[in-house]
Amino acid sequence: MTRLAEVNIMKGNIDHIKSFRIEGKKSGPHVLLAAGVHGDEYEPMLTALELIGELPQLLISGSVTIVPVVNVTAYRMSSRYGEDGLDLARICPGKPDGSASEKNAFEISTLIRASDYLIDMHTGGLAHDIYPLAGFTLHPSQEILNKQRALALAYNMPVIWGTDHHPNGRTLSVARDAHIPAIYLEYGGGSGTRKEVVKAYKEGFINVLKYLKMAEGEAEIIAPEKRFWVEDPRPDSGYFQGKMPAPSEGIFVCEKKPGEPIKKGELLGKIIDPFTSNVTTILSDMEGMVLSVRMTVYVKKGDALGSILPIVEPGRVTIN
Repeated sequence: MTRLAEVNIMKGNIDHIKSFRIEGKKSGPHVLLAAGVHGDEYEPMLTALELIGELPQLLISGSVTIVPVVNVTAYRMSSRYGEDGLDLARICPGKPDGSASEKNAFEISTLIRASDYLIDMHTGGLAHDIYPLAGFTLHPSQEILNKQRALALAYNMPVIWGTDHHPNGRTLSVARDAHIPAIYLEYGGGSGTRKEVVKAYKEGFINVLKYLKMAEGEAEIIAPEKRFWVEDPRPDSGYFQGKMPAPSEGIFVCEKKPGEPIKKGELLGKIIDPFTSNVTTILSDMEGMVLSVRMTVYVKKGDALGSILPIVEPGRVTIN
């Protein structure tokens, strides 16, 4: 019988990571599935809980470790940041004797190094709504890069996004340095929860297990030519928080939704100053697909308003 075990990395610490390991009957790969790196991203947490309940009946080989909440204090604060004000996705591999987020970063980094594959689930949090994508860094090892591409394809998201591998402090940079194939997922965001996000994340993960021969059945993989596939090695190409910074403070009225096409110079939205009635129009600086939009209505100068993927139809685009 497939076994489910709860594993605590740092006993006695109420803010430690809680992980669950499911082991199949046969030997095979060890996959780490992480959720809650940011405390305001809830669908990944719900996906993790559903898989903890279902995988003992589905897993036939290898093992899966699931972490429903990586940054514990960030979850309790309903925030991207922990109680120490730190973004866990910028401080990996953390410190065993550091602040709350640093300890959690150390714990998840320890689990990453003990795995064969990493899948890190995200949403846009409260601030952004993101079109569904499977992303990875453009790893300098061709072998690791090809494995990451295959994982992303197996997740069956409409967008595949390969970006700059240099940024540090991420779960993916820990995996990069340990030569562990890793992908991350982005889908949705804003207030409330979306059942379709949980469904897509769960079905995608089970499909990955089938691809890795860890679950029964053949993996069903949408053809690459039907995806919006972009690989962009430019510095910080995957940094959502740096895209289309707001030129002013005010109320952001977005005119586009994720997944919609947009032309260069077309209206993305406008910022209205309620004190002066001034309106600042936000125009797209390129042609492509709207990948993400700001969901938080009040914006400060410099806040990211959205991002555009430089692709207009299914296929594969490489930025040189």
